[in-house]
Amino acid sequence: MPANTRFDLIDLRLFLHVIDTGSITAGSKLSHLALASASARIRGMEDALGVPLLERLRAGVKPTKAGLAVAHHARLVLQQIERMHGEIDDYAGGLAGKVRLLSNTAAITGYLPQALASFLNSHPAIDIELEERPSHVIVAQLLAQIADLGIVADSTNIANLESKAFRRDRLVLVVPAAASGKSFSRQRQIAFAEALAHDFVGLDEDSAMHQHLTLQAERLGLRMRTRIRLRSFEAVCRMVEAGVGVSVVPAIEAESHAGAGKLRILKLTDAWADRQLLVCARRFDQLSVPAIKLVEALCAPAPSPSGKKPK
Repeated sequence: MPANTRFDLIDLRLFLHVIDTGSITAGSKLSHLALASASARIRGMEDALGVPLLERLRAGVKPTKAGLAVAHHARLVLQQIERMHGEIDDYAGGLAGKVRLLSNTAAITGYLPQALASFLNSHPAIDIELEERPSHVIVAQLLAQIADLGIVADSTNIANLESKAFRRDRLVLVVPAAASGKSFSRQRQIAFAEALAHDFVGLDEDSAMHQHLTLQAERLGLRMRTRIRLRSFEAVCRMVEAGVGVSVVPAIEAESHAGAGKLRILKLTDAWADRQLLVCARRFDQLSVPAIKLVEALCAPAPSPSGKKPK
């Protein structure tokens, strides 16, 4: 490598945007650069290093092995700079920054709204970029340093990550309490394989919950017959009430919608249905100060329904 090789932070951020989007055009937009300027910067990096960093394809670009190495170090550099700014802000008496958090469906819908609302109100200068992903995808993106933190189920392989307990989560089967639910009238629990004999009401195909249940069905050599897909657990429960089908939802969601007596909740006997949700990171001691503060808030004891923390 030439001794005078230099990249500025704009180059590094641009390159990561291009890698993450698979497109120089999309990467330039995220970097607020003209396409010609972005292309010139990428070419300049390749000329300075003497190796191609991107493979140009008809449908976009993908990193070469050298490009992956540059992306890895670029993320480390930018994370260290963000951490430096966070610590300086902390010493100055105020926290500021952004934390990228990935989460599975159960945590996003049942547990994070209250926890994040409290955190954001207490830290007005910290923003959170929250995205839903299946647990196995979250692990891969944390290892690739695409996100700061992730919330996954403990059934996921997290051997190369550090983790802390977040919440206990249980998945249950909701069935209609009306006449169409008579086939479950004497049951209090059920195996997922048995439930798959019935029509399902589900979330969108791109939801982490749908992908998780599809994977469990495939492991059994079976398939879910989903009659309709909806965008929220509330809508799913309403459709189950109407007798359209059954559904697997987090217990916290089922209990909040079962009060009218139109739903019955059956325990799922499968081991994967009773799980611990975990907050994960590559290394907690390498996080920015805002991210560390968020971990502390998420892993604090959950408030009881009365608003008091359990003793």
